[in-house]
Amino acid sequence: MDLVNDPALDAFRAEIRAFLRANLTDDIRRKVMEGGYLSREAHTRWHKVLQKQGWIAPAWPVEHGGCGWPLAKQYVFEQEFALAYAPRAVIFGVEMVGPLLIEYGSAAQKARYLPGILSGDEWWCQGFSEPGSGSDLASLACRAVRDGDHYMINGTKLWQTAATEADMMFGLFRTDSSGRKQQGITVLLVPMKSKGLSLRPITLLDGGQEVAQCFFDDVRVPVANRVGEENQGWGCAKFLLSIERLGIAEVARSSAMLNRLKGIVEQPDAHGRRLADDPEVANEIAEIEIDLMALEATEYCMLFDPAAGADLGAEASTLKLMGTQVQQRISAATMAAAGPYAQAMASGLDGDNASRIGPDFAEPATRGYFNLRKISIYGGSNEIQKNIVAKAVLGL
Repeated sequence: MDLVNDPALDAFRAEIRAFLRANLTDDIRRKVMEGGYLSREAHTRWHKVLQKQGWIAPAWPVEHGGCGWPLAKQYVFEQEFALAYAPRAVIFGVEMVGPLLIEYGSAAQKARYLPGILSGDEWWCQGFSEPGSGSDLASLACRAVRDGDHYMINGTKLWQTAATEADMMFGLFRTDSSGRKQQGITVLLVPMKSKGLSLRPITLLDGGQEVAQCFFDDVRVPVANRVGEENQGWGCAKFLLSIERLGIAEVARSSAMLNRLKGIVEQPDAHGRRLADDPEVANEIAEIEIDLMALEATEYCMLFDPAAGADLGAEASTLKLMGTQVQQRISAATMAAAGPYAQAMASGLDGDNASRIGPDFAEPATRGYFNLRKISIYGGSNEIQKNIVAKAVLGL
């Protein structure tokens, strides 16, 4: 499929660019460009703009309130938003819970939850990882015991992004331990204001607190909040992890990060010298760009080659591996471009109290470097993804 010489897609690109020029505010654009965490207020503000345009859920079927766009149109949409430093819609709702409910949810669950996701009025977080159960997700131990028309949940979840701002959690819980560990898992939708559910915010390396640990102490959840059948949640988990790992490739957003890095190294210092003229810097950027081009070609083949098939399993793991490595290399090179000013920022990773010293990009570059250390861990660590590829692709 040719995404470049298609008149209809060219016209769509032009429409997106005009929309972004007219609607993307500088404060949101800069926050995304610098890798900052958007507040619920800012994200909701942008979500309402997309909602008015009718662009909230590109991949959702029209009958469920989505755009129903073909994959090529979705791909162009993501490219243009990334290159303009525009945020997506709220990720856990639109890109994860929505598809999960459309695929596995009951009619009542779709009617109850999909409208709030589309409007942006109801925020979600993901309840997957636990202490000791991250990449080996099937070993999770947070238990949900059936008690009449409810489940009683006890245990803990860890690294829940946006949990302190979320209204609902979609989580995986242990409902049976008698068989294989994958067979006793159930998906439950949990209100975050449930009695017995408490949160402990976690300060990350970049000084932010976008994640938390969740503690469940006799939390009661109606059986009506179960997605799919009891003990059959592993299929839902694999469905969601495939979506997550595919998105982690972040080809378009890596392209935007690389464009920004190129602009930084082209700027002369007080003595008129440019980092772009340093052979080591130029070589590093060239190598990153080559790897990014290879990643883009790989993603393109997996998404648009008819022979690739629709079920991305180990292929999604490949994109996750390559994509996270490219993102981390770009962030490292951007921080290195700040020179000694990067170290100055590293000593003040305490949020808004850190003073900006040197070039404007220095503090965000350091924060971005520390924050992006996580991407080779979440969604299944890169070491685990290598095992998946070795078994499923190489037959090892």
